[in-house]
Amino acid sequence: MQNKHSVAIVGASGMVGRKFLEILEEIDLNIDRLYLFASKRSAGNKLTFKNQEITILELSEENIKNRHIDYALFSAGGSISLEYAPVFAKYGAVVIDNSSAWRMQEEIPLIVPEVNPQAAFNHKGIIANPNCSTIQSVLPLQVLKALYGLKSISFTTYQAVSGSGMNGIADLNRTQKGEEANFYPYSIHNNILPQIDVFLDNGYTKEEMKMVEETRKILELPELEISATCCRVPISNCHSVSMHIELEREFDIETIKSAMETFPGITLLDNVEDKIYPLASIANNTNDVYVGRIRRDCSNPKKLHLFCVADNIRKGAATNTVQIAKLLIDRKNITQE
Repeated sequence: MQNKHSVAIVGASGMVGRKFLEILEEIDLNIDRLYLFASKRSAGNKLTFKNQEITILELSEENIKNRHIDYALFSAGGSISLEYAPVFAKYGAVVIDNSSAWRMQEEIPLIVPEVNPQAAFNHKGIIANPNCSTIQSVLPLQVLKALYGLKSISFTTYQAVSGSGMNGIADLNRTQKGEEANFYPYSIHNNILPQIDVFLDNGYTKEEMKMVEETRKILELPELEISATCCRVPISNCHSVSMHIELEREFDIETIKSAMETFPGITLLDNVEDKIYPLASIANNTNDVYVGRIRRDCSNPKKLHLFCVADNIRKGAATNTVQIAKLLIDRKNITQE
């Protein structure tokens, strides 16, 4: 008989927090108690889970310490994670955090369950969820790593406004009506903005360096040559990533496609004769990573190109977090049998 689990959502009133509730109805963690936490401003409001209304609690140590929480799913920003993830861990919870606060700390596992599940079991109370574009990219990269080895990667991302949360969606709606932008530096309507997050001294943005550093950590290739250009595009949801990849060994395109077809979490959409390739409209509100346009580089036979699309609020955030929790629970159930 499987154990029941107590789960907390931190940042429950936000976009990803609400998506957690939806995913938890789809992916059964055998929950017997669910606690919702948010800021003082949202405390007292109610959200629905499995046809039951649950009152949001103010996030405080006093409201955490006696509730015996097994897993805490965080999507409340880096500063909140730095302050409260250790508090939940102190009282026995495993924290799975969506912010960038913990990702590059050496002792914190950075997990995509289809790619590096074993690393999750070495946690010390906190596990990090990667950047949304990184998550979808490392699935096809893991396939290529296993088959032929990876030598270098160049990413170009096309990231939806939902990646900025409700502010991004509001700015798209605002500028579509001809109003001035008040979140992005320019109107996102009819524009592609080649900037996500702040610029760093090396000329790259913080988002671009997240993709570089997180990909190396997840794939356990610390010296892998990686560069990235991250762009914000005027669509509501789903990120697209174009990858230019150099492999270590000679490769066969059909072998790659066959391996992509059978890899967990990937749906291959690659038939250019019938114009079948990944689209945001296909990926929206689904949990898979859609991969296509796989082709050999026309200038360098050791390189290939591919294109992948995923729902950044689901697989890029909430779904991956819940899948990490399920990974831990499944392992615990096995060890207790």
